[in-house]
Amino acid sequence: MQLYFWRNLGPGFVIAATGLGAGDLIAATVAGVQFHTALLWAVLLGALLKGALNEGLARWQLATGTTLLEGWIHRLPAWVRYYFGAYLLLWSFLVAAALMGACGLAAHALFPGLSVRQWALLHSLTAALLVLYGRYAALELLMKVFIGLMFVTVLAATARLPLDWPVVLAGFVPTVPADSLKLLLGVIGGVGGSVTLLCYGYWMREKGWRRVEQLHTMRVDLWLAYLVTALFGICIVILAAHSRPEALQGTAILIALADQLEQLLGPAYALLFLVGFWGAVFSSMLGVWHGVPYLFADFLLQTSRAGTAPGAAGAEVSLTGTTGYRCFLFFLALPPFVMLYLEKPIWLVVTYAVAGAFFMPFLAATLLYMNNRAVWLGPQRNGLPANLLLLASLGLFAVLLAQKLAT
Repeated sequence: MQLYFWRNLGPGFVIAATGLGAGDLIAATVAGVQFHTALLWAVLLGALLKGALNEGLARWQLATGTTLLEGWIHRLPAWVRYYFGAYLLLWSFLVAAALMGACGLAAHALFPGLSVRQWALLHSLTAALLVLYGRYAALELLMKVFIGLMFVTVLAATARLPLDWPVVLAGFVPTVPADSLKLLLGVIGGVGGSVTLLCYGYWMREKGWRRVEQLHTMRVDLWLAYLVTALFGICIVILAAHSRPEALQGTAILIALADQLEQLLGPAYALLFLVGFWGAVFSSMLGVWHGVPYLFADFLLQTSRAGTAPGAAGAEVSLTGTTGYRCFLFFLALPPFVMLYLEKPIWLVVTYAVAGAFFMPFLAATLLYMNNRAVWLGPQRNGLPANLLLLASLGLFAVLLAQKLAT
């Protein structure tokens, strides 16, 4: 059984490590500080909804033999491709800058000999080289190691806390404390990534999952990944609830959390948490640097084929060898670095959050439409549970978008 999980499963570990970034950690930490363990249920709900969205796009790909992006371009109106293309450029620039800043801060907290900016650039270039010269199998192995590192370090610190289990378990009963709606939506939206969900389809292809008969393997892989994501978020909420760091803005809250853990549990556990924080943000960078260029390269390829039948071009192109893939990798690795000189982290985080909020309702709406077409998916079209989860995703993420735009 252990060998099965290690060898046969993998894209889920990659999507989990990619989705667990600084935004998830910040939202979970603030939730723990402000509302103790009352919002633990929101972490579970966020993982469930993101898992349903990811399952929907992966099922589309295995049932039709085309990526969801290919489906958007060839089966939906032309405005969809232009909307997504423009959105991808904006989102990618912002998320790359945010990840550079988070990696720089995490590494600087461990080794202050280099500045945050120096560490940021070093991490970005290292990730780019690993992607450029590495294979998917090496990425998957590295992501499994990062997931293990993050999970063990955070779980070890949580296990040392004197937990009041009735209070913790009560946090899984849905309640909405006063003045918690904004943060509640942030916790649900922050779990498990946004645009990076689309990368799962390309990692499935790298793994060799191309047939509808592999639906079961895909689902086990995905739901295990989102279980790990949920457990990680739950541990962060509990740690924050007990240590209650004073700083409440941006990634500084995570450094403050480490300082409080040092006082509460000792320096070893503070170091463990900082290592886990670094592992979370660098693995997220590595996943974005590897996965998002697939989207740009596929966008260019499918746009050039617009007007033809989906999959009509014949043999599948190796996207990693295309100029589009390599150019977008460069676009992620270097130009966003200039944002770190603006010294406006709050503006950057807010803009990134708004950009991310635009994507989730769009993804949920298109999956509701496309995956319910029997002529496209046949017996693999949505059932009632999938439709209910997608409708819940559409409603909640639409509210989150409205809330982001209003603030």
